[in-house]
Amino acid sequence: MLVLATGCAEILELIEEPTGAVVYTVPKEEGSIDVYFCPIENCSSYMLNALEGAKQSIHCALFDLRLPEILGILKDKSKQIDVRVVVDNENKEYAIGKIFRYDTTSQYSHNKFCVIDGSIVTTGSFNPTPNGNYKNNNNFLIIDSSFIAQNYEDEFLELWGGQFGKGEAVKYPSLFLDGMRVETYFCPDDDCDKHLIDEIRKATSSIYFMTFSFTHEEVADEILYKDVDIKGVFEKLQAGSQYSQYERMKEFGLDVKKDSNPANMHHKVFIIDEKTVVTGSTNPSKSGFYSNDENMVIIEDEGIASMFMGEFWRVWG
Repeated sequence: MLVLATGCAEILELIEEPTGAVVYTVPKEEGSIDVYFCPIENCSSYMLNALEGAKQSIHCALFDLRLPEILGILKDKSKQIDVRVVVDNENKEYAIGKIFRYDTTSQYSHNKFCVIDGSIVTTGSFNPTPNGNYKNNNNFLIIDSSFIAQNYEDEFLELWGGQFGKGEAVKYPSLFLDGMRVETYFCPDDDCDKHLIDEIRKATSSIYFMTFSFTHEEVADEILYKDVDIKGVFEKLQAGSQYSQYERMKEFGLDVKKDSNPANMHHKVFIIDEKTVVTGSTNPSKSGFYSNDENMVIIEDEGIASMFMGEFWRVWG
């Protein structure tokens, strides 16, 4: 057994005989995850602080970018360090300059992440727009992890190079970050639907969810036939679409409701057994899983789950 160590991170490498195949165990690393919820918290201020702290590079893939303070810091930082941003082509009129590139295909470049100095990742459902910050219900994560940053940097470089709607499998899909199990995936590359379904199947006591758009039948099927406490909040406008799973779940007698935000309930969150959270940019839909460029984060930690439960009960109420 060979131990490869970098700083506080560690990968164990096992060489199997006689084939010589190499099998890697799950990496372990010290780090942290900070969680914020808009609009009750000013997500843009936390994003701004993270970007201001960049000393070497900022690489972002964002669906939409309209907040003047975020646009301003990116342009200011580009005079000092490497700043590059991929924005969905539907929103390119707001992100103008040599640091920006735009997707070239019909699907959405729907990510909401930044990689800072190759060690910090910001992600979640938060678009840095006035509505995203001040009106819509969103979550915003700041993750301190070199392994996770490498995953997101690999994805960013694919997008920056014009590789949309496809790509290589994630390098470090699972790791332990300061004792938390954390998994990161990118859609459509990494079969995000299967990983969400796997987490739902593990549920033994409860499944709570908040979804902007929920149209994926297979994910709904897994929830419908689980004998656990189920509660869900659907975004009210999306719940009225012919493909939404809202009416189907109501007919099955599940405890689901439409949100009451006058703007949008924009979360893409599942909380399993009040200990595992699935979040990111991915709506449980065919477009979210199979067409758009998206990212998904799975965090198994009761402390993180407790914060998301607080947000769930606030939105539920």
